[in-house]
Amino acid sequence: MNKIIIVTGASKGIGREIAKQLAIKGNTIIANYNKSEKEILELKKELEEKNIKIEIFKADVSKREEASKLVDYAIEKYKKIDVLINNAGISQIKEFTQITDEDWNNMINTNLNSVFYMSQEACKNMIHNKKGCIINISSIWGITGASCEVHYSVSKAGVDALTKALAKELGPSNIRVNSIAPGIINTEMNSHLNKDEIESLKEEIPLERIGKTQDIERCVEWLIEDEYTTGQVISINGGWNI
Repeated sequence: MNKIIIVTGASKGIGREIAKQLAIKGNTIIANYNKSEKEILELKKELEEKNIKIEIFKADVSKREEASKLVDYAIEKYKKIDVLINNAGISQIKEFTQITDEDWNNMINTNLNSVFYMSQEACKNMIHNKKGCIINISSIWGITGASCEVHYSVSKAGVDALTKALAKELGPSNIRVNSIAPGIINTEMNSHLNKDEIESLKEEIPLERIGKTQDIERCVEWLIEDEYTTGQVISINGGWNI
């Protein structure tokens, strides 16, 4: 591929797998993290031991000024951004009546505003170059909604709406914008599920297994290389329909 790619939230889970595999395939990766320094340094060390380079950049992309610094760094060093992967996100299980203003704002800032800030900053360079690809990682809950995760569901539905609208606006500039909406994936974000709950979920999924981070990463690779898909929300969920 040999592209300049920013991956937000690259220290764990889906973001880590995306950054890792795209680096292995020869791309220049700027792997963003915020609080999980130990994990991102472990990824950097793992790759460097195989003579694979990856850059890391600390930024809280839920804040405009820090998102701008991340984008500015990439442009100043490499003169362009080929691909932006908005993966940074949080989740929280809480009854709707118990969600505080702080909970709500933190969820929207991290999951939705970060996508707005990063996409707005990066697309300026992409428009100038008449080429680019933005991939947003949302969630099946943004499509179906989830009980006790209303604020999370709203934030991810917002990401999907942003994806569809922005794809129409940026299409004439040859910039593709798509969203991947994972189902249940085996990551730390779903570590609260016990063994019985996992087995019960498997019974509901036609492919009879929980998704892997690699399943999402392969879709990311396809969206980067494809030249005619835009404005889509692709749910990678093993056939699981709620």
